[in-house]
Amino acid sequence: MSAFYTEVNCQQRNHEGERICGDVFISKRLREERRTIAVLSDGMGHGVKANMLATLTATMAVNFTREHKDYQTIAEIIMNTLPVCSVRKISYSTFTIVDVEDSGEVSILEYDNPNCIIMRGSRVYDPGWENIVMESEQNKGKELRAVKFRPRKEDRIIFWSDGIIQSGLGSHKYPFGWGIEDSTDFVVRTVQKTPYISARKLAQKVLNMAVMNDNYESKDDTSCATIYFREPRKLLISTGPPFEKNRDIELAMSVHQFEGKKIVCGATTAEIIARELGREIVDEFEFHDPDLPPVSHMQGVDLITEGILTLSKAYNMLHDYNNNIKLGNGPADRIVKMLLESDEINIIIGTKINIAHQDPTLPVELEIRRTVVKRIARVLEEKFLKEVALQYI
Repeated sequence: MSAFYTEVNCQQRNHEGERICGDVFISKRLREERRTIAVLSDGMGHGVKANMLATLTATMAVNFTREHKDYQTIAEIIMNTLPVCSVRKISYSTFTIVDVEDSGEVSILEYDNPNCIIMRGSRVYDPGWENIVMESEQNKGKELRAVKFRPRKEDRIIFWSDGIIQSGLGSHKYPFGWGIEDSTDFVVRTVQKTPYISARKLAQKVLNMAVMNDNYESKDDTSCATIYFREPRKLLISTGPPFEKNRDIELAMSVHQFEGKKIVCGATTAEIIARELGREIVDEFEFHDPDLPPVSHMQGVDLITEGILTLSKAYNMLHDYNNNIKLGNGPADRIVKMLLESDEINIIIGTKINIAHQDPTLPVELEIRRTVVKRIARVLEEKFLKEVALQYI
């Protein structure tokens, strides 16, 4: 796993009166290449047509960037592939492509989106942007912005659609829109005030301000995406007893020595760890979730929950999760919160079979431990771009 973690997040708001956003954000983690690709595209107009143009653009951008194609080739293929609008007789969709390699190089390609900003600490950083003028007959004269640089810990990349920059257009305060200068100043002040603000919270603050500029009725599709290079937050989940009893001490010491937050799922697993480390388990008696037993506590462990039922519910919550969902204080909710707040997630899975899980009278969703954990790992990697390592014991 890399020396620092790449946290990626995008916050979006639809054009007022539209059910579908014309901006599209796609992020993809390529584990085998240790790369993260993020694309923000803004399709012409609003609603379904804009969304289709932006989706096509963002999908092509991710695929061609993945293949290491050069800047001009990517731009040419995208521009030549987009369908032509029957009314305006043009095909149009903006894009910003950010390619982050864990080895330490970032490449950014931008076409017609407002200029993205790069921050080094709490100051705007200029790594030396290059203007590329296209020379093909069909796209002659169109300009791209591109840059490559090596990020440092605490660097940030903020990129956005014109709904951010043009917010407030025609208002008394911003007759010409919020503008790149004022929006950049807002980002700088926010980071200076809260130096370790997460990518999600920073993007949300920018979006909230843009919506406020429009008197809480967005005049355009509005998106802000942020990438934050920071110290990784580590989490360990231990679930299930070891296959052989003589490895109980190995499990307990793995939990004891782990540097980061710790969750134990399963009463038997918690009892093994408590016994081997000479610690006491303290049970709560307040039910925050009617479907699950209360949580427990033990010195050196952040959270103890029931096993398979809780993990199954946590998986379902992760699968259905979006930025509008508010998490409660139930055991599964707390697991999901800790997973979303973490970057490098290690899961130790005990392989001893629990006879209770083979009972045919139990509900279908009560799956064996390994299946549930694999599903959680998959959704964390694919949907939330987390680094997940599984260890069987």
